[in-house]
Amino acid sequence: MAIIETTLNSGSTDFVANRDGMLALIGRVRALEERATQASALAGPRFHERGQLLPRERVALLIDPGTPFIELASLSGYCMDVPDPDRSVPGSGVVSGIGIVAGVRCFISASDAGIDAGALQPMGLEKKLRGQEIALENKLPYLQLVESAGANLMRYKVEHFIHGGTTFRNLARLSAAGLPVITVTHGSSTAGGAYQTGLSDYIIMVRGRTRAFLAGPPLLKAATGEIATEEELGGAEMHTSISGLGDYLAEDDRDALRLAREVVAGLGWDRDRPPLAEPAFAEPLHDAEDLLGIMPMDGKRPVDMREVIARIVDGSNFLAFGEAYGPATVCGHASIQGHPVGIITNNGPLDPAGANKATHFIQACCQSKTPILYLNNTTGFMVGRAYEEAGMIKHGSKMIQAVTNATVPQITLYCGASYGAGNYGMCGRGFGPRFCFSWPNARTAVMGGEQAAETMAIVTRAAAARRGKPADEEQIGALKDKIVTLFDSQMDVFATSARLLDDGVIDPRDTRAVLAEALAICRDAERRKPVPMQFSVARP
Repeated sequence: MAIIETTLNSGSTDFVANRDGMLALIGRVRALEERATQASALAGPRFHERGQLLPRERVALLIDPGTPFIELASLSGYCMDVPDPDRSVPGSGVVSGIGIVAGVRCFISASDAGIDAGALQPMGLEKKLRGQEIALENKLPYLQLVESAGANLMRYKVEHFIHGGTTFRNLARLSAAGLPVITVTHGSSTAGGAYQTGLSDYIIMVRGRTRAFLAGPPLLKAATGEIATEEELGGAEMHTSISGLGDYLAEDDRDALRLAREVVAGLGWDRDRPPLAEPAFAEPLHDAEDLLGIMPMDGKRPVDMREVIARIVDGSNFLAFGEAYGPATVCGHASIQGHPVGIITNNGPLDPAGANKATHFIQACCQSKTPILYLNNTTGFMVGRAYEEAGMIKHGSKMIQAVTNATVPQITLYCGASYGAGNYGMCGRGFGPRFCFSWPNARTAVMGGEQAAETMAIVTRAAAARRGKPADEEQIGALKDKIVTLFDSQMDVFATSARLLDDGVIDPRDTRAVLAEALAICRDAERRKPVPMQFSVARP
């Protein structure tokens, strides 16, 4: 492999401007994440008075000390339920991610009961569904830390009720796929949410705190006239000794998390799989700090994506594939912390030669079982008469077919623009990449706002001409402004990540570590052989 030599000037005016812009965006992301953490922490005195831990404290105690926790979708729901950007709390009332518990990588989903008593928010439902999909695809045990007031009836929508059933279906699918579902019910798990507990293979309940019932005392009295206390209806002692819903009775949150770790350890999860020796690797030759200044804040300005590759791959070594053919589409082999990977990225739009090269490269990676990393920075496929005559549609379609049917793990990182069908050819979220992350400057849309506005202006003028009337340029100007505003409001990461169109926004300097962990998860999934069953594990 060849070492990528850098031509980056970290002292240039452009680099400094790019770095300052990126740092400002990172600061905004971190401030929003901290807003969610602080909103939950406000409930700390109340939790601690009852002898409980806050949700993030629970997650911290569950995972092995000193090991990474990749939190996912931390911006979900931002400005959706509460449109005011100064008041909206992101995260959708759920803390989710992948961490190591008793030596085993697990997917962890924790109700953030410090916010609205853990009531399920609309995007919280979507976040849970995405987490279950990740656990299924990567063959991860699924751990739930449950304490939720259930659905917010003031925001009830029938589609949320229907989609909520999919979360229950997925819990049953996880169990049947041989992936244990382990639940700690720290507090309330009521009505439909009771099945979040009931559809688990191992259930840990907390004395005096767990509440699991289909109808709480108010609903029970309204429906049947029966009067019963919460403890009588669904307390931990009743469920572990009478109903059989609970398997383990914990004295408090800490004891419950200890039991959860012991359950995971007792699975003997990787007993049939010899451990892999950690591969040796060299660090990149170029500083990750430089990643702050490589990407221009103006997406129209060109950038050499090899400069990005040089700062995330082992030894800055990259074996370029078909370097002189379709050169705007960069393909090649490298390793990230010892994990071999094929990389596809963009130094310009996708043209017929670039699409053909990428199709060939994707198929070759499938042949060698090499995971593929897509570093998105494209304005789309080339347009124009010459490109249509050259078969842009059919060659672009071949690339999309290759992405769709690839048999190896695919990971997508939005580094810059990801526009039009280029998003599809570069394995955008709609194509089911195993993981999909964004840098804070990334922008995703069918096209740029100015391009969309000018397109509509041309169409409007043509329509006026067909009617034999002059175009109203003032009206067209207002239309263009409206379209630019519409597109710009939906294309940045604060809009796309809020809608779960990625799995999270990462600091560019953390790219190598995040990708290495994602590749390790994919590698383990390929080696892991869970024992599927016809049905999920049923309660006694």
